[in-house]
Amino acid sequence: MGMNIESIRREFLKDVGEATSLPVLYEVKAKYLGRKGILTNLFKELKNLSVEERRERGRVLNDLKEWMEERIRKREGEILEAEALKKELEGKVDLTLPGRRVRIGNIHPLNRVLREIIEIFSSMGFSLEEGPEIELDYYNFEALNIPKDHPARDMHDTFYITDNALLRTHTSPVQIRAMRKRKPPLRVISAGKVYRRDSDPTHSPMFHQVEGLLVDEDVKLADLKGVLSEFANRIFGGKRRVRFRPSYFPFTEPSLEVDVECVRCGGKGCQVCKGTGWLEILGAGMVHPEVFKAVGYDSGKYVGFAFGLGVERIAMLKYGIDDLRLFFDNDLRFLRQF
Repeated sequence: MGMNIESIRREFLKDVGEATSLPVLYEVKAKYLGRKGILTNLFKELKNLSVEERRERGRVLNDLKEWMEERIRKREGEILEAEALKKELEGKVDLTLPGRRVRIGNIHPLNRVLREIIEIFSSMGFSLEEGPEIELDYYNFEALNIPKDHPARDMHDTFYITDNALLRTHTSPVQIRAMRKRKPPLRVISAGKVYRRDSDPTHSPMFHQVEGLLVDEDVKLADLKGVLSEFANRIFGGKRRVRFRPSYFPFTEPSLEVDVECVRCGGKGCQVCKGTGWLEILGAGMVHPEVFKAVGYDSGKYVGFAFGLGVERIAMLKYGIDDLRLFFDNDLRFLRQF
């Protein structure tokens, strides 16, 4: 065994010394220490030895392995140092030039706005709930009063994985899961990625939503209007006018669209608001009794409201961005502005 190990050691030193580049050095490493390397095969032979022989030979092989790894690391440093010196001598490295400035990263504008939205609603007593992005049809549609033949399904352009599983089209399923786990009173928000088949300057196949739900015994539409008016004023700054328009959502009745006074022109009319003075920011309404029925809540006793908003929409209005795709291009010139 002694001669065999010493022979391997001498051959290894010769191969490492002749390696003048990293690729060649890594080939030497694979020859001795790789999955089919010389030393690896010696380790495999240990199972054929007695316990005492295995212990002694294993110690010798481990020492040899550590010695080889150390020699390879040392030779790697020598090669890198030689290559750096060669580049310097060839004029590729000018040590008199100033160092490159390392730019400090910033929080992505979407994360910045998302955190601000969560903070605003958290200060109003809403707790954050999370749920899966791959969702069951029941939670994403049926429990929200959208059966399989409902035309509202066409509004979502869903990515189906199987007949019963899909990429969630909104964060409302999180509210269903929260209500099935907990009894009223309930005050939660859900935030995260959602997916729909849509892509243009104002739509993306993947985007972010924040949805809120409040359920209690004495909840009125006026409570919803108060919460959303406070949110609009705090997210856009200042005292802004808020407008509530009748709308339709399968999971709320009555349903509302919420507009805020244009952040660019202050309600006078401009290109951003298309001359109307108003910008749509979210949808909301009082929770439909069928939704309460799906989660086992007594709609005769409990009342609730829900709302949902797109984080990208809020960020575009807040920062004056006219193309949603800028958020996902990873262009440092754009991101450095934040």
